[in-house]
Amino acid sequence: MRLMDLQVELERWLMHAGPNRIAQPEALATPLTAPGPLDLFEAPLVGVASAADPLWGRLRAPDVVGPHHLPPDAWVPGARSVVAFFLPFTARVREANRVPTETATEWLYGRYEGGFLVEAMAEALAAHLRASGWRALVPVTDPRYAVQAMRANWSERHAAYIAGLGTFSLSRSLITRAGSAGRIGSVVTDAPLPHTPRLYETLDAYCGRCGACIPRCPAAAITEAGKEHGPCKVWQDGTLARHQPRYGCGKCQTRTPCEHRIPVRR
Repeated sequence: MRLMDLQVELERWLMHAGPNRIAQPEALATPLTAPGPLDLFEAPLVGVASAADPLWGRLRAPDVVGPHHLPPDAWVPGARSVVAFFLPFTARVREANRVPTETATEWLYGRYEGGFLVEAMAEALAAHLRASGWRALVPVTDPRYAVQAMRANWSERHAAYIAGLGTFSLSRSLITRAGSAGRIGSVVTDAPLPHTPRLYETLDAYCGRCGACIPRCPAAAITEAGKEHGPCKVWQDGTLARHQPRYGCGKCQTRTPCEHRIPVRR
């Protein structure tokens, strides 16, 4: 099975996925930028990491994710590959959220309904791999998936980093060639898939550290030193209280140089 086969399978699934189009979105706390159906995501980027990559072990360091982070073969015994994908938000979702402070209705849909779509896409990919005779599992939908002190035992962003999809920003988002405004999914499998190269050597190779995300953060959680997840969570909890069941922010991922591309390198 080739990487292109996975790309085609995911694109085909997204094209026919009803959840990618919200037929009649409601204007929640803020008005919609335009009437009519709302498309959430553009075509995905796909990468494959080796389950034997030594970087998986480094994620267990206390200053990265933590010792509770499970390696690929803990999810699928004999795992050989981890497929990661990045779904970029459509221009309508991104542009709506460029306004300051209040989260755009379009972004709330992308964060909440979009989260279910990402999980469904990952499950569809796992089913495709199983139909081809391989074992495959989606860690974030597995009963063993857990979050401790805002750190999960499976990090989608780090999986995408190891799979060559992108590097981290000052705001701790992942910057891909399609930018940072989007969602990430992953599947662990024992299929011997061809691994994609990492065209970078450092965690923040694609971040220019321009600081544009600092004033964009309504929780003041981002500084030149990085991001504090505590204030970010408090702010997002506030959006949940205002928009239940939807929530989200995404200001640091919009109206920044890395919103939909890799910014100029340092």
